Amino acid sequence: MQQAGFEFTTAPCGLRLAAYLCPMKILMVCLGNICRSPLAEGILQHKATQAGLNWVVDSAGTNGYHIGEPPHQLSIKVALQNGIDISHQRSRKFVAEDFERYDKIYAMADDVLDDMKRIAKNKFNNQKVDLLLNELFPNQNLEVPDPWYGPEKGYHEVFELIDKACEAMVRRES
Repeated sequence: MQQAGFEFTTAPCGLRLAAYLCPMKILMVCLGNICRSPLAEGILQHKATQAGLNWVVDSAGTNGYHIGEPPHQLSIKVALQNGIDISHQRSRKFVAEDFERYDKIYAMADDVLDDMKRIAKNKFNNQKVDLLLNELFPNQNLEVPDPWYGPEKGYHEVFELIDKACEAMVRRES
């Protein structure tokens, strides 16, 4: 419907608004929400903002071991070295209601996807979920490696993978 030069639509957030007023909401999910998903949240939000996309990006973890904690110090360090500050983020647990709150949910790995199915039960929506690296390598179902137990080098490698996947998403939507 057109009115006064704006296209109106029923947006994912349930409101009838000009299409640009309701942002795309994206959730990045890993196990603890302190290594991979905070990097993915920060990288994608940074890229979307730079591209002028009206996206809101958040992150969560399926295990809940680190609720309220900031991202891992090496995730913060590597992000800062790439011009992105994720130090303000705090870990939270993935909940079934996230399927109602977000338009798209990206899992970092298969075990995370399995946990999401278990947590969400009947609220799980396969249409909203994908592995993040499918944005870079379509239908290959590759996982973002968990750098938790390794040296700093692994955090740089994970940053690069996530950065490329997020760049592909933003390029497609710009």
